[in-house]
Amino acid sequence: MSSDPLFPGIRPYRSQHLDVDAVHRLYVEECGHPGGLPVVFLHGGPGAGCDAWHRRFFDPKDWRVVLFDQRGCGRSTPHASLEDNTTWDLVADMERIREELGIQRWVLFGGSWGSTLALAYAQAHPQRVLGLILRGVFLCRDRDIGWFYREGANRLLPDHWQDFLAPLPPEERGDPVAAYYRRLTGADELGRMAAARAWSEWEGRAATLVPDPSVISHFRDPFLSLSLARVESHYFVHRAFLEPDQLLRQAHRLAGIPGIIVHGRYDLICPVDQALALHAAWPDSRLHIVPDAGHSAGEPGITAALVAAAREMAVRLS
Repeated sequence: MSSDPLFPGIRPYRSQHLDVDAVHRLYVEECGHPGGLPVVFLHGGPGAGCDAWHRRFFDPKDWRVVLFDQRGCGRSTPHASLEDNTTWDLVADMERIREELGIQRWVLFGGSWGSTLALAYAQAHPQRVLGLILRGVFLCRDRDIGWFYREGANRLLPDHWQDFLAPLPPEERGDPVAAYYRRLTGADELGRMAAARAWSEWEGRAATLVPDPSVISHFRDPFLSLSLARVESHYFVHRAFLEPDQLLRQAHRLAGIPGIIVHGRYDLICPVDQALALHAAWPDSRLHIVPDAGHSAGEPGITAALVAAAREMAVRLS
């Protein structure tokens, strides 16, 4: 008997490319039950894209699952584009997708950057949200970005941090995000690719509690690493296009919306204090700290908790 908590793999029953402005064309797919409870899957990064296994968190008999690749990544075009690519462009894209698919209200399911985007959307359009399932909460405050790219995680993974800093001259290592952004947006193509690999590998090495070669290999993929590094550095150098502490200060807008927060105890990318802060500001949420996990949705305890959360939300909203 399989111990895999995910549902069996399924294929989309509909997919399309949706023009959202003069530059960007988004890949959008639907799977599961066309008449089921609508849920939109919000991938991480920003800049990572969706994978086939992301469909498997949801019972296909109960859910109408919408997945889309955000601007600049995955099957959306143009690849790794930073033009007109902000948090609020993505929030507008979600509204465009919802309207295009004829959905009145939906559940938001997002992890890491996907949790950031879910919160930004829910606070802007609370009347469109049935519930939220969030994993690896990322509030995108200066302190949260700084933990992983300035001071914090570097002390726990000092050898990998040295590899991350290696492409940068010593005089630029005080602000790695800005230094990487300059290289990732520069004219030197070989320099861009080398910087993208180093940036993405640092994230992959920190993503799981126990090192997972398959995860690290995934982050090293040139197509993924370029969009992940370019889009992430673009967002982080601009403070995710959010006001200071915006997502916590506006948490009152989530009043009445049920939420389930899943967070790994040993998350090195997004420390668990972010989940605790959100939970304290959002009384309608329930927090589940997975005791033996890091950041990745693919870790067994995180995966099982997310599948259970989707099941619980379906029962609650049925």
